[in-house]
Amino acid sequence: MDISFVIEKFILVAIIFGISLVIAMYSTYAERKVAAFLQDRLGPDRAGPFGMLQPLADGLKMFMKEEIVPTNSNKMLFMVGPGLAMLTACIGTAVIPWGSDITIGDRVIALQVTDINVGLLYIFGVVSLGVYGVMIGGWASNNKYSLLSAIRAASQNISYEVSMGLSIIALLMVTNTMSLKEIVEQQHGWHWNVLYQPLGFLLFIICSFAETNRAPFDLPECETELIGGYHTEYSSMKLGFYLFAEYINMFVSATVMATLYFGGYNYPGMDWVLLHTGPVIGPLIGTAVLFAKIFAFIFFFMWVRWTIPRFRYDQLMHLGWKTLIPLAIANIVITGLVIAIVEKF
Repeated sequence: MDISFVIEKFILVAIIFGISLVIAMYSTYAERKVAAFLQDRLGPDRAGPFGMLQPLADGLKMFMKEEIVPTNSNKMLFMVGPGLAMLTACIGTAVIPWGSDITIGDRVIALQVTDINVGLLYIFGVVSLGVYGVMIGGWASNNKYSLLSAIRAASQNISYEVSMGLSIIALLMVTNTMSLKEIVEQQHGWHWNVLYQPLGFLLFIICSFAETNRAPFDLPECETELIGGYHTEYSSMKLGFYLFAEYINMFVSATVMATLYFGGYNYPGMDWVLLHTGPVIGPLIGTAVLFAKIFAFIFFFMWVRWTIPRFRYDQLMHLGWKTLIPLAIANIVITGLVIAIVEKF
């Protein structure tokens, strides 16, 4: 294997990992600023200009706080839980195409860690594993509220993964591939999948709120019923890992939605821009466009959180099993009929 290829991929992984952490860190700042704007407040404004250093202060506080481990907890699993949540959150970005290939001299650099033909399946596998960090942490805490939260998280994830998987089946019927790079390339020139799968996208984004435990689906962390949810007994950086994992999951979900339904790094006039900016700057502009779409989705996540009240748990299950699943099945049937008619005529 070419050593330069290994170095290239290692650098790309390091950059993506760093960007994920920075975005997660400043998403906490953005969350508080968005909440302040919607509630007619100022939000963080003390640490640095416009409060920009607040995430650094919060991170320092997490590192400096006392580490408390409950006496009767399963100490090994108590430590494994936050690490597993963080790990599964970070590895989901491995199959995301961040931009078109960069050409430097005679070397072509792919802005994707790996392009596997089951990339979409990989994303779903990683998302499914994410709930284990929550379950392990809730069970290992030896706290009834934490355990109830873990059970809620597991049932919620299972319920909404069914709807999410069915919504993706309709998309696969249109694209005929599970490679994320091929799905993005097929959307070149305004052929965005959201135009062909509007119902599928609506189902996917609703399920994304539930999968990331974001309001109005944040029942595992429902403070009025469960104190702090599955991380009630956690403190210091273990608690920080859980909070970081939530924001990284939100970033990954936004990235997947932008990639699958909104063209990824494609944008109007892309061919003209690539022709006039060259093989280095052009792809980086596409990457910037992708991040603009990601930030728009992250803002939407935050906007919904501070606008819509939390569901009751029975409403959450009713929506998942009796509304979203029938709609997803109907979407598959309609998609199949349309594809059959188009191919026939």
